[in-house]
Amino acid sequence: MFEITQKVQSFSDELKELRRYFHRHPEIGFAEFNTQKKIIAYLKDLGLHPNPIAGTGVVATIEGTKPGRTVLLRSDMDALPVFEETGLAYASESPGIMHACGHDGHMAMLLVASRIIFSLREQFSGTVKILFQPNEEDAGAWKVIEDGVMLDPKVDAVFGMHLWSQCATGSVDIVDGPQMAASYYFNLTVNGRGGHAGFAHKSIDPIYVSTLIIQAIQGIQTRQVDALDPAAIMITKIQAGTSSTIIPEKVEIEGSIRFLYPEGEKLLERFETVIDQICKAYDATYELSFQQGNALLSNDPVIAKYARQAAAETVGAEKVSAIHRTMAGEDFSSYLAHAPGAFAFVGIHDTKKSTVYPHHHPMFDIDEGALLFGTELFVRTAFKLLDKSLAIAT
Repeated sequence: MFEITQKVQSFSDELKELRRYFHRHPEIGFAEFNTQKKIIAYLKDLGLHPNPIAGTGVVATIEGTKPGRTVLLRSDMDALPVFEETGLAYASESPGIMHACGHDGHMAMLLVASRIIFSLREQFSGTVKILFQPNEEDAGAWKVIEDGVMLDPKVDAVFGMHLWSQCATGSVDIVDGPQMAASYYFNLTVNGRGGHAGFAHKSIDPIYVSTLIIQAIQGIQTRQVDALDPAAIMITKIQAGTSSTIIPEKVEIEGSIRFLYPEGEKLLERFETVIDQICKAYDATYELSFQQGNALLSNDPVIAKYARQAAAETVGAEKVSAIHRTMAGEDFSSYLAHAPGAFAFVGIHDTKKSTVYPHHHPMFDIDEGALLFGTELFVRTAFKLLDKSLAIAT
């Protein structure tokens, strides 16, 4: 449908204006109050009936001419606690808060995509559900799902995307299967028995025990996991002691476990087994807790195939790939537990425009030319997934 390309290009200026508005006015997760008002006002101006969800989120539906499938399109909303250093004319006006991950662009793309889909509602059957989700950076999708976004009407397929600094502008990457890692954060306390550094034999040194644990757990991912199954066990915080002459009572350790393959949760069991055995060997005790960050984001191969077809119509088949996987996490995975779906990486990397910094960096910026591609991909993928001649397992 060449009409879609023309429509998207006609809103080029509006896309930039929306993105820059959100960039100037960033808000942290579950505090996107002004962002929510802006989105609701925009959707109401189109003639839609948006509703708040999960506190600061927004959901709206676009009905086609006849009953059919329901497809959910999702954008995140939240910014990060980062001091912006870009020097852009539309830089953050909230010191210490910045859209350093592209969510400002995601919102702009989905708003304009909503405008175009609504204008073409006579051309499809079914329902497109538009979701602006708060607090992606801290896995807020659970709250949106708890509030019923996947129901009434029941969602048959989901699609989302991320503007991605590792891919060149004009390219789109959508893989089959695992794409973004599952993540678990752990808190470990190793308990010993404090004492004088000169009489170590009368104490149980939790620092020494902790060093053995830290060394041993590295062997899990290098010796006990298939080298073709990506996994990462990282220690990111260690806290212990008050003096050079005192053996402390305990060591507190924090970090994360990530994996990019099915059934990787077994890593958690092996992790605790190693800790338990080392502590027993040196008469120490421990306390261990896990908090899940994101589940494994694994694309449904059928949905991914249709999304790649939509991407080929958007940027050309030669610019579409299925190779990019990452150990970063994304709570879009939560929706995939309720309906088949796919997630796309839309390239924003352009050396001439200096859009080369990684996500979460204070110099992060996007190539705004990519907004056109992402918007068109939202629209075309929605139409693909609504097409009843294409089989989708629901």
